[in-house]
Amino acid sequence: MCNAMIIDSKDNVAVAIEPISQGDTVTYLCDGVEQTLTARNDITIYHKLAIRDISCGEPVVKYGEHIGFATCDIKTGEHVHVHNVEGRRENPEEKE
Repeated sequence: MCNAMIIDSKDNVAVAIEPISQGDTVTYLCDGVEQTLTARNDITIYHKLAIRDISCGEPVVKYGEHIGFATCDIKTGEHVHVHNVEGRRENPEEKE
């Protein structure tokens, strides 16, 4: 049974849909395929966790959108929140 979810296959974070304890197996679907990882921290319901390693300075992607940038290296399974993400949105005009 899934305890986290992603919306877009571009996402590098999942959202906990129930409280997750450190060491728990996190299960979510990506493009209809069940994926699992191990939580490195306690994750509060509706908070994010990394589904892959995210390098310092790399965009954090949730629901297919950049929601900020990693302020340090974030390991798979780590809690992703204000302590390791700077909340800057991507400027779409810079892509043109």
